[in-house]
Amino acid sequence: MNKRNLAIDIFRGLTMVLMVFVNDFWTVFNVPHGLEHFATWEDGMGLSDLMFPMFLFAMGMSIPYAIDRRFEKGIPFADTLRHVLERTLALLIMGAFILNCETYEIQGSKAVYLLLMLIGFFLVWNQYKADFKPAKYLRPAGWVLLLVLAVTFRTTDGHVFRGGWWGILGQIGWMYCFCALGYLLCRGKKEWPLALVWVLLCLINLSVAPMRDKEMLVGHNFLADLAGALNLSNGHSAVMALGGMLTILAERKLKTAKLGIGLAAAAVLMVLGFATHQGWIISKNLGTLPWCLFVCAISVALYTLLRVLEARGRTGWWKPFQPAGTATLTVYMVPYLFVALWIIVQPSIPAWLSGWVGVGKCALYTCVVIAIAWGLTKLGIKLKI
Repeated sequence: MNKRNLAIDIFRGLTMVLMVFVNDFWTVFNVPHGLEHFATWEDGMGLSDLMFPMFLFAMGMSIPYAIDRRFEKGIPFADTLRHVLERTLALLIMGAFILNCETYEIQGSKAVYLLLMLIGFFLVWNQYKADFKPAKYLRPAGWVLLLVLAVTFRTTDGHVFRGGWWGILGQIGWMYCFCALGYLLCRGKKEWPLALVWVLLCLINLSVAPMRDKEMLVGHNFLADLAGALNLSNGHSAVMALGGMLTILAERKLKTAKLGIGLAAAAVLMVLGFATHQGWIISKNLGTLPWCLFVCAISVALYTLLRVLEARGRTGWWKPFQPAGTATLTVYMVPYLFVALWIIVQPSIPAWLSGWVGVGKCALYTCVVIAIAWGLTKLGIKLKI
């Protein structure tokens, strides 16, 4: 049986913990610049610029384990394919709802809309117990609620519900679909085409992302149009997600996690990052290749260290944060309860919540979010797609 990889759970959980942490910076003043998002044309990246791409990397690492586990249980290929498409659709729907709530001014109460949206999510995608009979009524009720919210959605300038860039969850959904379908096609066969696709994605990125003082290929080009047709933008998200999957496939070839090889691979990625940095800046907003490669290097190094700690049984420090790795989607949704409360109360931010004091407040808030998610799971409330 395909043994669960605890290091992936910890890696995914760490990124979610830090994502909740950095996403709360808007509630305080004067956060140290190294922790914030860097500006579009600012050559560099802060802690906030690492979290989402590292989560994509973790998602990619999980795919081979999740799909192989289904086949080991005897689940047919067609059912697994349907499962991949259903998970993709779920992430796209949730991503679109959150995008519309966060981006646009809504007619009526945004707080009420947010709360109803969350109720709909949990009604539809809660992990109900097998013997919980009301689930057959609650899920359809959730779908009806979400449909009503989508149809009645209006912005203050009259626009209707839209997909846009699909939001963070939607982007995760597109990349999950891309990588999962790729793995399904190559599973049990030669896996080198996946590495070739990763290289192609890097070339797409170089051809589309603006250079320091010029474009590599001026105007539209075939690679850019191909990426656009596959909803890959300039390929940066897929580079991270597929990079995570290739990390696991490489580890399987080695039969075990080796510290030296993992750190050497991270060093190679870092060197490639510095090499491409000669022509392209490091920019999350532009999705440049140096940013992608540095994120992949950090991710490979961190995962390798976590794998070594797992092998030596030194993971007890992670237990208080465990819900972030096992109930990740629930942890991601809890902050929206606080956003709705903030909209209702509209509190003023005291001036002393500034600098490292403010950062400490965000750390405390993150612990509260994880505790609430843990409490919800104990009550049988946990999102599972």
